Amino acid sequence: MRVTPHGEYLVQFARWPRFFPVNVYLVREEDSLTLVDTGMSGRGPFIMEHVTEIGLPITRIVLTHSDPDHIGGMDELRKLLPEAEVLMTELSARVIRGEVLIDKRGNEVEPKTRRPVIDTRPTGTIEPGDMVGSLRVIAAPGHKPDQVAFLDTRDNTLIAGDAFQTQAGTAVAGTIRWLFPFPGLATGDKVAALHTARELRALEPSRLATGHGPVLENPLEEMDAAIAEAARKVERGASHAV
Repeated sequence: MRVTPHGEYLVQFARWPRFFPVNVYLVREEDSLTLVDTGMSGRGPFIMEHVTEIGLPITRIVLTHSDPDHIGGMDELRKLLPEAEVLMTELSARVIRGEVLIDKRGNEVEPKTRRPVIDTRPTGTIEPGDMVGSLRVIAAPGHKPDQVAFLDTRDNTLIAGDAFQTQAGTAVAGTIRWLFPFPGLATGDKVAALHTARELRALEPSRLATGHGPVLENPLEEMDAAIAEAARKVERGASHAV
């Protein structure tokens, strides 16, 4: 696993298994740390070793959305961090409890059996406009309806979940990058994803941190190009549907 600091507050943990790189992030507060997403299982001890070096406790675990590659390590980390808050949207909470599923088109569907996805339960829920430490919660549906992003109000770093990807090139959710197609293929609503991308771009982030791929400094030009490409594809798809 690769550990890379970005600016004063963000630390990226990047795991690069063949074909499927996944990021999780630590956000430094004055007296504590917030962990954004958990990735897949197996990262917990490595993350905790790095936290020991920083010398601050992880007091919050927050989720961008409920896809397995973003929540798979939750139970492991919860055992290592029993006192930490666990925060997610209400819809994410319903998904992990097994009360609802999100299908490939991004629709909420009733599961045939109510089987929990993970054992961990949230200690609280979040919604757009809330603050988690220095992070403002931003609505970011499209890839999945429960997705949110987080904007660090101190330096305008944007942690975007899968609203964008930077692996194999910067792209809006729903735009396929064939060297890494998985976020695009898993996006339920491309029109909503494009709207979200435009809303996130309007925040003028200084740094773009995604679920998959490198962190981008000064990302606006690349975000603009990705949005323009996504808009062309959405418009083309709409014209074909007529």
